[in-house]
Amino acid sequence: MTQRYRLAVIGVGRPWKSDGATGFGMAHSHVQGFAKTGRCDLVAIADIRRDNAEAFAAQYGNPAIYEDYVAMLAAVKPDIVSICTWPHLHAPMTLAAAEAGVRAIHCEKPMAPTWGEARTMHEVCAARGVQLTFDHQRRFLEPFGKARAMVKDGAIGRLLRMEAQCADLFDWGTHWLDMLHYYNDETPAEWVIGQIDCRTDRKVFGVPLEGQGLCHIKFANGVRATLVTGHEADIGCANRLIGTHGIIEIGWDRPVLRAWLKGSPDWAEIPVGEGIHDGVAHERVAADIVRCLDTGDRPLLSSFNAVRATEVIFAAYESSRTRGRIDLPLQTEDSALLTMIEQGLMGPNRKS
Repeated sequence: MTQRYRLAVIGVGRPWKSDGATGFGMAHSHVQGFAKTGRCDLVAIADIRRDNAEAFAAQYGNPAIYEDYVAMLAAVKPDIVSICTWPHLHAPMTLAAAEAGVRAIHCEKPMAPTWGEARTMHEVCAARGVQLTFDHQRRFLEPFGKARAMVKDGAIGRLLRMEAQCADLFDWGTHWLDMLHYYNDETPAEWVIGQIDCRTDRKVFGVPLEGQGLCHIKFANGVRATLVTGHEADIGCANRLIGTHGIIEIGWDRPVLRAWLKGSPDWAEIPVGEGIHDGVAHERVAADIVRCLDTGDRPLLSSFNAVRATEVIFAAYESSRTRGRIDLPLQTEDSALLTMIEQGLMGPNRKS
């Protein structure tokens, strides 16, 4: 294939940890990844901050600059749009890009602040044949891929249980819930039971989050998983996979990947050449997006995968609201967490 693709970016920002940065500067990682394919031309960017847009454009070939992303979509008609804004903007921007005829949309995670918005993004793009992906880029890193391969090869026998730990369900948890589905061969969740605590005022990219949480999942194949978040959530690793004949752990640092297998007297480190945060993942994400545009295959980061993990997030919030198990599919449209905070039922301003 020699076809070239016209790339546009909505929300460029400043590079991570640079002066004026308000996030991780993911647009830089996205554009660098697409550039590595040798198949994408950055034709336009949109950002409400002209200074940020001009700095970004100067670094990446001086594409056209717009302050209005809708005007940009109409004027340049890109094939691929990368959305790197805060979560509350993901849904309207994704829907506008789909309406404008964009062929592939690559959006930052989490999907959206409410379940209704997240599900609509997926359903509209699926109905229109738009290739929608979300940046759960860790699927492309060696420690996670090797752990999944070990599970599929039966290294720990039959998978029984998975455990994970991170800061919160929504922003960090979207990665680990996505990864739990990845390890478990994309098997959908059957039910979720969860609890959250919001006694502190904590926001990430403008979205209020719990300070402590617990999410327990049963998958359709009988595998169970638990994600613990926030205060005193340390389980000794980032991810743990427990089977009938062994255990695999993915660490935050070294050892990145280790296993205790049947017949072994102790843990053995599994050699990997990458960590769990390596930037090379974004090059592989972009390459997969372009490949799937060529072939019509479903990308590894497809919304068909992301929406399953996202549903679990909002089901855990709903379980906390209803004080009961939530059988999937989830029937509510809101974020129970946001609604409870607004109603004064949760959070530092909770009504006594």
